[in-house]
Amino acid sequence: MFSLGEIIDLAIQVEKNGEKTYRKAQKEVKDRNLASVLEWLADDEKAHEKWFHDLKKGINEKIEDVRLEEMGKKILASVLGEQSFSMADADFSRIKDVNALLELSLEFEKDTILFYEMIKAFVDDEKVSAGLDKIIREENAHVKKLEEMI
Repeated sequence: MFSLGEIIDLAIQVEKNGEKTYRKAQKEVKDRNLASVLEWLADDEKAHEKWFHDLKKGINEKIEDVRLEEMGKKILASVLGEQSFSMADADFSRIKDVNALLELSLEFEKDTILFYEMIKAFVDDEKVSAGLDKIIREENAHVKKLEEMI
């Protein structure tokens, strides 16, 4: 199907997007409590990115069938659709309503969870599966915190 390396690269990008966005928002919001939550979210996303980087170092894949790899890329792209896993277009300085920022962040977190649950279905390795479960739990904690704040 598609390579584990490709999935990990996408997961790394998702986490980078989240961290970058939360750090940007943290600098632009006036509310200190909200800034603190955004810092917590960013720190977790950074830790998730590191976990995926470490995971990638441990894999050693060799492309055996180029056609199969190409088909895997197309399947992954069709499953993800137009989802960019990024909030880069958001102008946090213009978001006057804190709830709008929280709702935007909430949707990002929910999309990320769905992505990780989807890729977990293709994981055979128990250690990798346990790591993904931990990240999914942390992302769910983000969702819970954001929902409480909304």
